[in-house]
Amino acid sequence: MSEQVPEQIDELAIGCPAPDFEAPAYMDKSVDGKVALSDYRGKWVLLFFYPLDFTFVCPTELIELGRMQDQFEKHNCQILGVSIDSVYSHQAWAQQNKEIGNIAFPLVSDLTKEISFLYNVLHEDGMSLRGSFLIDPDGVLQSMTVNNLPVGRNPKELLRTLKAFQTGDLCPTSWEEGEKTLGKA
Repeated sequence: MSEQVPEQIDELAIGCPAPDFEAPAYMDKSVDGKVALSDYRGKWVLLFFYPLDFTFVCPTELIELGRMQDQFEKHNCQILGVSIDSVYSHQAWAQQNKEIGNIAFPLVSDLTKEISFLYNVLHEDGMSLRGSFLIDPDGVLQSMTVNNLPVGRNPKELLRTLKAFQTGDLCPTSWEEGEKTLGKA
């Protein structure tokens, strides 16, 4: 695998097509789901990698994303959560934790670790790093942020970034929806 990493890094770049994938997913309270990135053409996608189910930081991120899901949907954005856990682990976690159980977006199973590898978030311990990828309706990667395992991401910043890209304009630091942009790029 180490021989392939440089090739993968070259392929994952802002402004280039995001790597497509198809994988099992826990969705609609069922382990029988399946998603492909290409299923969401025409929509923005927030591809959100997290290390593992049944951990400490991950539920804080996923629960907050679940609370904000309608705001992402309002901006034509589908959230896809991805970890190396099985759909059965996702299901058990959702059944154990009511707030995780209320999440309406798919939790993708990356048991083979291929998706994590394609997106360069596969940690040496075999888990996914905390990667966040904004993919536009044409399937082009517009933003990527990767944190190491101990520090969670801010879903409000991910939503702000999505809104900024959707303006089609130059947006300054801390720009918020409704504020003046800097004009066309």
